[in-house]
Amino acid sequence: MKLGMVGLPNVGKSTLFNALTNAGAESANYPFCTIEPNVGIVSVPDKRLEVLREMYSPVKFTPATLEFVDIAGLVKGASKGEGLGNKFLADIREVDAIVHVVRCFEDDNIIHVDGSIDPKRDIETIELELILSDLELLERRIDRTKKMVKADKKYQADVEVLEGLKAHLEEGHSARSFEADEEQWEMISQTPLLTAKPVIYAANLSDEDFRNDLENCAHYKAVQEIAQREKAAVLPICAGLEAELSDMEEDDRKMFLSELGLEESGLDRIISEGYSLLGLISFLTAGQPEVRAWTIKKGTKAPQAAGKIHSDFEKGFIRAEVVAFDDLVECGSMAAAKEKGLVRSEGKDYVMNDGDVVLFRFNV
Repeated sequence: MKLGMVGLPNVGKSTLFNALTNAGAESANYPFCTIEPNVGIVSVPDKRLEVLREMYSPVKFTPATLEFVDIAGLVKGASKGEGLGNKFLADIREVDAIVHVVRCFEDDNIIHVDGSIDPKRDIETIELELILSDLELLERRIDRTKKMVKADKKYQADVEVLEGLKAHLEEGHSARSFEADEEQWEMISQTPLLTAKPVIYAANLSDEDFRNDLENCAHYKAVQEIAQREKAAVLPICAGLEAELSDMEEDDRKMFLSELGLEESGLDRIISEGYSLLGLISFLTAGQPEVRAWTIKKGTKAPQAAGKIHSDFEKGFIRAEVVAFDDLVECGSMAAAKEKGLVRSEGKDYVMNDGDVVLFRFNV
């Protein structure tokens, strides 16, 4: 999973990126500090893996990973090449989902590119540039599809859907908020629209607002309203606090989170939301050589899941020996789970579940 972090200059995007990834990206109080996208790889927290590590004492321990990309700050006119616009748009096309960092804190010492704090305006600035870029792609797609209608009238229905989407975008709405059925979305998705990508709004709050009642924070409520309308997720976060957390030892981090009334850090919450938005789950492989988590889409069948490990596993797939994580832990070992009949032999049509512990049988 690759998450692209976007936002206007000086909203705390690179500070948050550094805190989440400890990658040491430069951050400063002036626009375009980030030019080339910084990349940070983080492990996906999964308590199940820790349990399996205790059970198997493996030589190798490999959690799933997530890639954060800190993309250059955007300004008005990016879709026409202003600022670093073309680079920004090219970088954002490469990610699976967008973490849009929105400034919700007041601080006279940190200059806002537009001179004041207004989350609604800031979101609309970036969304408009993405919409304008999408409209350009969509108009070319409509022209091509209209030519196809001349040879085959069945494409007329596609033209009507695409023109409906175009009108939706022209009204200032994102593609992700467009109402269409599954078949229509499959057709639309052939054009890589930026505003169709899932979005998490990271509302970057002041320390005081984050610690207190969010319902009294007008800036945060403004982001919530937009997220609901745009079929996006919203997470309250404080880049300053996350920076403090990133420098702490594990025990101190847990204590600090407890004092804040939180069970998870900002990183954990973003990862959880990202998995949910993208429809991802994890299956597990466990043994003395290695304990590992593998990320797949919900609905993936056993042979394709095996292919995540190695293409030969998918080509020569025979069966999957599957046990639910909770059953394995309760039994204490795979052998004990087999004795109780809890290890299932599944074929090619088996749809993987989150937390399945699997041993694939194959022959090539």
